[in-house]
Amino acid sequence: MKLAGRTFIVSGGSSGLGLATVQDLVSGNAYVSILDRSPPPAELSTSRIKYFETDITMVEEIERAVDGTVEWSVSTAAPLGGVINCAGVGTAAKLIDAHNEPHSLDLWDFTLAVNLTGTFNLTRLALRHLVKIAPEDGPDGERGVIVLVSSAAAFEGQPGQTAYAATKGALRSMALPMARDLARHGIRVVTIAPGVFKSTMTDRMPEKTRRSLINEGIAYPRRFGQPHEFAQTVNWILTCAYVNGETIRLSGAGRLPGKL
Repeated sequence: MKLAGRTFIVSGGSSGLGLATVQDLVSGNAYVSILDRSPPPAELSTSRIKYFETDITMVEEIERAVDGTVEWSVSTAAPLGGVINCAGVGTAAKLIDAHNEPHSLDLWDFTLAVNLTGTFNLTRLALRHLVKIAPEDGPDGERGVIVLVSSAAAFEGQPGQTAYAATKGALRSMALPMARDLARHGIRVVTIAPGVFKSTMTDRMPEKTRRSLINEGIAYPRRFGQPHEFAQTVNWILTCAYVNGETIRLSGAGRLPGKL
């Protein structure tokens, strides 16, 4: 798929991996609709970015943002090209805590609402419009791409990650059936499963924890992933028409240890 002159929806696009993805897409002359609870940095101001304040757990807000994105894409003559689902939360809780209290059901429901149901709702509502887009010229007749964001925790969840790993494992499992569902529309679906990436969360980790993650869990290169490397992977997925229905691990051959 050609990025220039197409509009992509990026949830969670105001910070972290989502922000890096937005920056990369804009540098490729794409238009980007950011769905996030917070606005993007002021320095990112450009006519090719549109921000919609959105709580990804609220279906009405997602639908309003998607419809607004489509209206904007008509005005810019940059048709919808796909969705990159970066919105998510990292939660942690033991099934039975130190006081023998069970895992909070509210925390479980919240984790699923953001990471899994939010991704599902945004994708299905955007697809209502994406399937109507004229296919690209060429033998493949591609209409668009859906990118899901899983995690290394889908494979090696750590203690306290039951809810989080459940959502990320579900996103990993969705790629193939979604790709098969959407093949007749010329729409691809790919999941990225990042390992440990540099973020505000990892910046707050104790030095001992950071060293443990790098020395025990990552083969090469011996460092955390950089947000621009995630964005490069998204770019490759969007532009390489033969990658479809897969989950791509982005981890430096890393595997999360059983316990930090």
